[in-house]
Amino acid sequence: MTCAIYCRLSKEDMALGLRQESESIQNQKNLLVHHAVQQQWEIYGIYCDDDCSGADRERPQWGAMLRDAQAGRFQIVLCKTQSRFTRDMEMVEKYIHGLFPLWGIRFVALLDNVDTSIKGNKKARQINGLVNEWYLEDLSENVRAVLDQKRRAGKFIGSFPTYGYTKDPLDRNHLLVDEDAAGIVRRIYTAYLGGAGTQRIADRLNREGIPTPSRYKQAKGRNCANGGAGQSPGLWNHTTVSRILRNEMYTGVMVQGTKRKAGYKSKKLLSLPAEQWYRVEGTHRAIIDRDTFDAVQRRMDAHTRTDGSGQVHLLAGKVRCADCGGTMRRLTHTYKGVPKSYLQCGLYSTTRKAPQCTGHTIRLDRLTPIIEERIRVLLASLDEAALDGSVLLPEGDVDRPAERLRREVEAQRRQEARLREGMKTLYLDKAEGLIDRDYFARMNAVLAADLEETARRIASLEAQSRELAARAESAPAPREQIAALLTGRPVSRTLIDLLIDRITIGEKSGAPARQSITIHWKI
Repeated sequence: MTCAIYCRLSKEDMALGLRQESESIQNQKNLLVHHAVQQQWEIYGIYCDDDCSGADRERPQWGAMLRDAQAGRFQIVLCKTQSRFTRDMEMVEKYIHGLFPLWGIRFVALLDNVDTSIKGNKKARQINGLVNEWYLEDLSENVRAVLDQKRRAGKFIGSFPTYGYTKDPLDRNHLLVDEDAAGIVRRIYTAYLGGAGTQRIADRLNREGIPTPSRYKQAKGRNCANGGAGQSPGLWNHTTVSRILRNEMYTGVMVQGTKRKAGYKSKKLLSLPAEQWYRVEGTHRAIIDRDTFDAVQRRMDAHTRTDGSGQVHLLAGKVRCADCGGTMRRLTHTYKGVPKSYLQCGLYSTTRKAPQCTGHTIRLDRLTPIIEERIRVLLASLDEAALDGSVLLPEGDVDRPAERLRREVEAQRRQEARLREGMKTLYLDKAEGLIDRDYFARMNAVLAADLEETARRIASLEAQSRELAARAESAPAPREQIAALLTGRPVSRTLIDLLIDRITIGEKSGAPARQSITIHWKI
C-alpha cells in the first residue's frame, strides 16, 4: 500500500497564541512517518502547508495532494488529526465521504482513530467535522472581537499603512507621516482644487515619473500585493487619484472597518455603510486640513460624469432608479447609423450572473421633453412670489458659491503659512546640525513645490471668485429665466438645479408597457 502524508501548521492556533511544539510541521512528519513504517506502507510523498487555515480551500500542497489522489498515485491519505486535513464540514463530506471512496482512497487520522476502512466509523468522522467547524467559527468571532476592540481604540491594524504614512517603529498600531509620499498627496489635493481632473493629475504624475502607491511601498521594502505589478510599469490612473481624494485618513481620522468578510469561510469582502465604520479622530498627524478635504468632497460630489464624449446631458446626476435609488448612467447605442442615448440603472449589468437591480432603461431623448413640459406646467402655475424668485432661489442660497470660494481661499492661505513655517523650521534644523544637507535639500524642494502649488491654487480661487461676481451681475433674474422658458426656449441646467432634487424612473410593466417618471421638486 502506498500512502501520502499531509501536514498543516495550525494558523488558527497561532492566532490565539496556542502554538505548541507538538503542533510543529516536523513533529507531525516524524509521528506520521513512524506510523507508516510500522504499517509497512510505502510513502509516496509528504505534503506540507505552513501557516494555512483549516478552512482555506486554496492551500497549495493540499491541492497538489488531491490532484495526485485523483490520479491514483497512492491509496491512503494519512494525517495527524482530521482537523489537519480540513476544519470545513463541507470538505469532509466532499472528499472523505464522497470523492475518496470513488478514487479508491482510504483516509486515516491517527490521533482521532479515524479510518474510512472501518465500517460504522462515519458518524464519528461527521461529529469530528462538526466540532472542528464550530471551533473555527468560535475562533473567527473571538479574533473579530479583538480586532474590533482595537479599531474602536483608534489603533491601526492593517498590514500596510495608507499611502503618505508609515508605521511607528515604537508602536506598530500608530501611524507617522511619511513626508516623501505626503508631499505627493498634498500636490494631488492642491491640483484638484485648482481645477485639474483626476485623470489629468494622474497623467502629470506619470510624466514626472512619480511611483504609484504600490510601487512606492515596494521600493520601501514593503511586500504589498499587486497583481499587475510584474506585467505593467505601474502607472497612476484616475481611480488611484480618486481614492486618495476620498480618503479621510489624511485629516488625522482613523477610518477602519469599511469592509467585512461575508463569513468566516468566505474570502469575499462586503462594503459596509458609512455608519458602521470605525472612525476615531486625532489618532495621527493630518496631511490635509479639514477645510481642504471638505472642499474636495464638495467638488467631487457635485461632479457629473459624462459618457466619455465629454458632453454632460441636461439631467446628469438628477435621474435615479425608483427601486434601488442608484444613479442612472448614460449609455449610447447606434441603430441604423443613428446614435441614441439611454439611461440605465447603474447597478444593472448584462455581464453579471446576478445583477443587483433591473435595467429601468429609458431613452434620454424621450425623457428630456417630458421633464421640460412638466417644468413648464409647474412654472405656469406659480404665483407672483415664486416668479420673483423667493421660492426658486432662497436668499440663503445666493451667496453659497461665493462663501465656499472664500473659505477655500482662507484654507489655502493657512496652508501657505504652514508651509512657510515648515521651511523656516527645516532651515533652523539644518543650522543646528539636526539634519544633513542632502535631507534638507530634498525636503526643502518638496516644501517649495507645495508652496508654489498653493500659490497657484490661491490665484485660481481668486480668479473664480471674480468670475462668479461678474456672472452674478450679468445673470438674468429668476423671473427672466422663467419668462424665457415659457416662451419656448430650451430649459437651462440652472433651472434644473433650482427646481429639481431628483427624478426617479420605474421599471416597465404591463401591456402596453408603462413606466413611471416621478419628479421630486425642491419647491
